[in-house]
Amino acid sequence: MKFEKLKVDPLSKARAGTITTDHGTIETPIFMPVGTRATVKGIHQKELREAINPDIILGNTYHLFLRPGTEILKKAGGLHQFMNWDRNILTDSGGYQVYSLSANRKIKEEGVKFKSHIDGSMHWFTPENVMDIQREIGADIIMAFDECTPYPCDYKYAKRSMHMTHRWLERCIKRINETEPLYGHQQTLFPIVQGSTYKDLRQQSAEYIAGVGAEGNAIGGLSVGEPDDEMYAMTEVVNNILPEDKPRYLMGVGTPINLLENIALGVDMFDCVMPTRNARNGMLFTADGFINIKNKKWEDDFSPIDANGYTWVDTEYSKAYLRHLFSVKELLGLQIASIHNLGFYLWLVREARQQIIDGTFKPWKEKMVKNMATRL
Repeated sequence: MKFEKLKVDPLSKARAGTITTDHGTIETPIFMPVGTRATVKGIHQKELREAINPDIILGNTYHLFLRPGTEILKKAGGLHQFMNWDRNILTDSGGYQVYSLSANRKIKEEGVKFKSHIDGSMHWFTPENVMDIQREIGADIIMAFDECTPYPCDYKYAKRSMHMTHRWLERCIKRINETEPLYGHQQTLFPIVQGSTYKDLRQQSAEYIAGVGAEGNAIGGLSVGEPDDEMYAMTEVVNNILPEDKPRYLMGVGTPINLLENIALGVDMFDCVMPTRNARNGMLFTADGFINIKNKKWEDDFSPIDANGYTWVDTEYSKAYLRHLFSVKELLGLQIASIHNLGFYLWLVREARQQIIDGTFKPWKEKMVKNMATRL
């Protein structure tokens, strides 16, 4: 993997760059649509390529391990072949899903024993077998196995967990170095900074991770319930330490405003289920504010969903029609809203990139943040 930093905004730490892998070039900053179970919910791959057009998507190790299972994926030739996606894929390590199963898992130094949410069967995730699983899935960028601490989190627990994450990283690196990619393309391991919302722990973790010398680095354990200001503060602390010549990935973030504020702090990569999850609940994001399409006020509004036209659905359908689809619980409504929101997210990071290149990012960002906070 190769990262090239092309331009830094003169009034912030926002960067425009490119990441190049065997599956092509990723223009940064980038938002990665979440394809948890080998699909971005409600979106055909053809629509994903043509309407939304992301350079990279995300898959989930925990869910793919349980279903369809790595044997099926290996027989298919890896996740790219299985889902017919010829662009980049990143897989998380499953650490966040294990974190979310707090009532059904036990964390030890060796790894994590957890109960499947599907059938109650018991499984082990260790740094070693999570690397093996991600080899079998075949993503271009793979994540180290870590523990994502909850918020709020006791200082002693956060410190103990952080050091365990560092020890697990050493085991991940050792395992990756002992194995080879399975499908003819290279895989790049990103370690993850932890430390909850404690500045000194985040500094320690960022220094440790920076010292590993990986090709890219991630920031985990944020967007788990902490106030936005704390998220931004921890991101700033970490980005002041992580190397500038490597991409920085803020995991699980977030709202459109979160994206712009963290881009200003030097983050290059994002993922979040929010655009599709909120779409399925009727919330649409736009450059002028957000819309609850279920509201009665849209019942006879025959204007386009979004005149800015981020994707073809925005001008193909009216607000009244989309509201109708939600009212009668038609699946098409969820699909249209999901395409719109993902299209908007990709437009937002690409426009941010252009503003960085043009040297106008900061005033544009401040205007956009104000506009997007408006309820329409």
